[in-house]
Amino acid sequence: MIRKAFQRTPFSTIERLYKQELQQEETSFFYRESESCPHVESYPGNRPFVRGPYPTMYKKKPWTIRQYGGFSTVTDSNRFYRECLQAGQTGLSIAFDLATHRGYDSDHPAVVSDVGKAGVAIDTVEDMIELFTDIPLDQISVSMTMNGAVLPIMAFFIVAAEEYGVDKKQLKGTIQNDILKEYLVRNTYIYPPKASMDISTSIMSYLAHHVPSFNSVSVSGYHLQEAGAPAELELAYTICNGMEYVKAGMEAGLDVDQLAPRLSFFWGIGMNFFEEIAKLRAARLLWSNVMERFQPTNEHSFRLRAHSQTSGWSLTAQAPYNNLVRTTIEAMAAVIGHTQSLHTNAYDEALALPSRYSAKLARQTQQFLRDETGLTDVIDPFGGSYYVESLTTQLYDKARKHISEIERNGGMVKAILTGIPQQKIALAATERQAAIDTKQEAIIGLNKHKSHGGKRTDENLLYLGNKQIRERQMMRLTAVKKGRDEQVVQEKLAAIKNEMKQKKNNLLELAIEAARVRATLGEISNALEQVVGRHTDTLSYVRGIYKKEWMYKHEREQVETEIKNYKEWVGKKPSILLTKLGQDGHDRGIKVIAAGFADFGFDVRMGQLFQTPQEAAQLCVKENVDCVGVSTLAGGHRELIQQFVQHLNKIGKKDLLMIVGGVIPDDDVPYLNKLGVTSIFHPGTVVIEAVLEVIHKLNEQVSVKKGVAYKKG
Repeated sequence: MIRKAFQRTPFSTIERLYKQELQQEETSFFYRESESCPHVESYPGNRPFVRGPYPTMYKKKPWTIRQYGGFSTVTDSNRFYRECLQAGQTGLSIAFDLATHRGYDSDHPAVVSDVGKAGVAIDTVEDMIELFTDIPLDQISVSMTMNGAVLPIMAFFIVAAEEYGVDKKQLKGTIQNDILKEYLVRNTYIYPPKASMDISTSIMSYLAHHVPSFNSVSVSGYHLQEAGAPAELELAYTICNGMEYVKAGMEAGLDVDQLAPRLSFFWGIGMNFFEEIAKLRAARLLWSNVMERFQPTNEHSFRLRAHSQTSGWSLTAQAPYNNLVRTTIEAMAAVIGHTQSLHTNAYDEALALPSRYSAKLARQTQQFLRDETGLTDVIDPFGGSYYVESLTTQLYDKARKHISEIERNGGMVKAILTGIPQQKIALAATERQAAIDTKQEAIIGLNKHKSHGGKRTDENLLYLGNKQIRERQMMRLTAVKKGRDEQVVQEKLAAIKNEMKQKKNNLLELAIEAARVRATLGEISNALEQVVGRHTDTLSYVRGIYKKEWMYKHEREQVETEIKNYKEWVGKKPSILLTKLGQDGHDRGIKVIAAGFADFGFDVRMGQLFQTPQEAAQLCVKENVDCVGVSTLAGGHRELIQQFVQHLNKIGKKDLLMIVGGVIPDDDVPYLNKLGVTSIFHPGTVVIEAVLEVIHKLNEQVSVKKGVAYKKG
């Protein structure tokens, strides 16, 4: 096995080994605590909070049902939110489109295909006002997943509340504001790390003084898990990020007890049931111990509060109704592990954006667990469990080793610049996928107990064409700009630029002033960009995992034969350019595909993130590749591939073999095939099968040109 499950080691043995290791470790504050395992005899609601952050847990107050949602226009999203609240949802979680995440207004040419896809488009305060029509912001807590364009989004939210007559002191909820995980995995950053941390700190400071009931950072482990981090890395790097925010806030003059109680954490919950329960317990133990170094006096500063989301990566396109079961199991683990709020994924998210029907089933999954199972009747059902307690200790132990490594490298910001955490996550993701592809890890319906025949799902998939959405947003933008005082707007934007240089006042306060006079999201973001620039990064991948782990001789020999044939005919290895188009930053899939294709004999070239179709087409010419593969997950594939093909045709690459991988609804396959896409690989495709299909098609293409008979090997 590449990644073994935890063994049932006796707890006394774990404790003994744990003490031995502590004696061998260098002396540091972090290790000082653990002469024994104090959590075993602790109580819910008491430090170190392993058995739950509150004494009575769900018996007094169930977790918040906080479904993540938002799509197309603010009108549609508002209607959806109100329906969810009426149907029993108890908090809102706002999904923004990728154009908004990346700091672009909807009329920017770089986001033609991203507006209103995978989230709602927000360009101005007017959009934010309409988004919350008839939603009582003084009563409903609102979570906003935003990191790149966090400054204008937070400003718009505060101004929208003002114009609804809600005092900002009454606002409850969370702004994610976790920019560090963007550089680790998610990639919806805008500015360089140091500048982004300054923005994040300004938000923490403003909210601490003026919006005291609003959480200023939601430190996200979810995206780390989705990118391939195993539980111990998700724990360690998330806690390290939390420490960085505490340090940054204190350096900016905040008292630790002003800051720490307003931090929350966001965890991904996968299919390893016991491990996920133990992970949430270990997270609370880690955070409670870590906070001692900052010497808080408020007990709330030691308490880790959590939002959780079931895994999106565990969902399969091949047997989507199985995803209902997966989500239920994952949700149970989150609840037993004591999450404070929960999002449950829809079963069809490996195929398309969730439909209203699938979103309803996802929400009701939580209602079933809350109201029909008795899970809320027990404070800590697994407290004292031999197995869960031992797993908690093991995870705690593994995570603190990684934390120590990050601290030796100067903290997470410096570690990110060296690439240490990114490389470890990429390695783990590739190992995990190789384990699945070689059937060492079972995925029901994918590599074990496959279903044969029948449709993969019903026809009720959601497709959002974004041409009308973008046109509508552009009309709204034009109307807002016509109705404002342009001179005042430019003065407010100039003040933001000056503050980014001088760092004398609070950036969020200045952004709020700009929002009041109707400066747009793109304008506020661009004002900052003019001072610090826009951050770019390159895609990379690991080598050797598939070559080492692939155990099926017949398939390996097939690939070797086909690669050999190609070399004999063409005189070189087959080459492939892998690229992502648009503003989608999810890169787990493209990195794994690159690793597999390289290990099985392809010459792999990688494009940069956030390429336009024109840039990608030009890179195909520059690299002179035989094949191009496009990774797409955010719903913009129809428009992006159409533009890409047009640019390829213009520059004489009409016959270039093109493949696409990602979340592609079945109904879109004929359309993409008509554009010239020869192969489409859905989530869960075995990498060597994709390699074989591509090399077959390349050899067929060459044989036709050379007039040579060709038969698949």
